[in-house]
Amino acid sequence: LNVSFLVLQMRREYGGCAGNIAYNLKLLGDPGYAMATVGHDFEPYAKWMDEQGVPRDHLRVVDTEHTGQAFINTDLSNNQITAFHPGAMGQSHLNKVSDANGVALGIIAPDGRDGMIQHAEQFAASGIPFIFDPGQAMPMYDGADLRRFIEQATWVAVNEYEWSLMAERTGWTAAEIASRVAALIVTRGGEGSTIHAQGREIVIPPARAEAVVDPTGCGDAYRAGIIHGLLHGLPWEKTGRIASLIGSLKIAVQGTQNHRFTMTEFRDAYRRHFGESL
Repeated sequence: LNVSFLVLQMRREYGGCAGNIAYNLKLLGDPGYAMATVGHDFEPYAKWMDEQGVPRDHLRVVDTEHTGQAFINTDLSNNQITAFHPGAMGQSHLNKVSDANGVALGIIAPDGRDGMIQHAEQFAASGIPFIFDPGQAMPMYDGADLRRFIEQATWVAVNEYEWSLMAERTGWTAAEIASRVAALIVTRGGEGSTIHAQGREIVIPPARAEAVVDPTGCGDAYRAGIIHGLLHGLPWEKTGRIASLIGSLKIAVQGTQNHRFTMTEFRDAYRRHFGESL
């Protein structure tokens, strides 16, 4: 099959799970450090991070590689054809959890296969609690791999599709996974999310978005909300609502790091959506 497309509009968006989560944590007033491997072409993104006040202390440049990037062609009906080049991401195992000091908690989001495995082992060995968020990397792991991740993790976060794969490959039910971690979090898009924790199934309502423009990066925004709640010791009911709200603010804007709000605006939006104070 040989095809050629005339693409009339083109734009560059900065993203990646680590960058997106760190960006959203910055909006929420929390220090978040992306640990990742980037390529020789990273300078424009580095400038963007500096402008947004997102630290890049733990980004390792791999001079022989391009930065990981996705090329997405979208038609007028929002059908997409995507090509993804991992580039420097495949060298993520060069980073070590011990390279960072004073880590309160971590998150293992989609990354190079070896890096994800090694970082989970390093978090567990160091006694640092972490979220296992396999995301798009789920197909790289078999049941034994996933069971090992879960047994090392403190929390597990997946969307509905990823949850179906995880359940199938591990052979474990939600209750069985929740018994092994502090919480299993399953997001369901516009239907909200469910948090299995402390022997309970906590249903988190969706925060209705002003507009549905671009869902890319909503999961990362949601996870930043979860991290915010964990850092501040909030109950799961409130933590899930914070995560739901920041996801809805992201989906109303094109791109993964173009939404903006102050914490005063966020608290006001929380009160409007959920009828309670943050």
